[in-house]
Amino acid sequence: MSTPITELKIRTIGDPALRRNAREVKQITPRHKEILSKMARLMYERKGIGLAAPQLGINECLIIVDVGSGLYKLINPKIIKKEGCRVMEEGCLSVPDTYIKVKRAKKILIKAKDIDCNSITVEADELLACVIQHEIDHLKGKLIVDYASFLDKLKLLGKKSLINKKNARLSKPKI
Repeated sequence: MSTPITELKIRTIGDPALRRNAREVKQITPRHKEILSKMARLMYERKGIGLAAPQLGINECLIIVDVGSGLYKLINPKIIKKEGCRVMEEGCLSVPDTYIKVKRAKKILIKAKDIDCNSITVEADELLACVIQHEIDHLKGKLIVDYASFLDKLKLLGKKSLINKKNARLSKPKI
């Protein structure tokens, strides 16, 4: 069962939708164009620079990215070449208030489809390369916390248990 487009919201860590492998889009439809447009609106509202469909509970290979040089709407993106290495601290709309140092390729070459079903190639480096790799990770069910050191994972577990305790107190039924 797919998520209705009108009810799109960003899923957060712990939601099983974030851990699924996204399905390749076989045929680009008006629905995909609408999803990508709504993803862009939501990303800009939340002050993000990238978003993947699984973050909205949509199990398809769709990503959007805008690091200030224009909006990319990419369907079935695949990295075909990587060069260099860079470590950057990354955040994620699906893992609020968490920043992890992640090692990624400094420069990438990707192939994808655009919303008009054209095959495109995108060369990206620095921040754009980082964000595209981050969003492609979402298509594989991978989150930034998967890159965290053992010590950072322990800290994150502590933070998550505190959040859960706080939510448990807030969500007790009133009698």
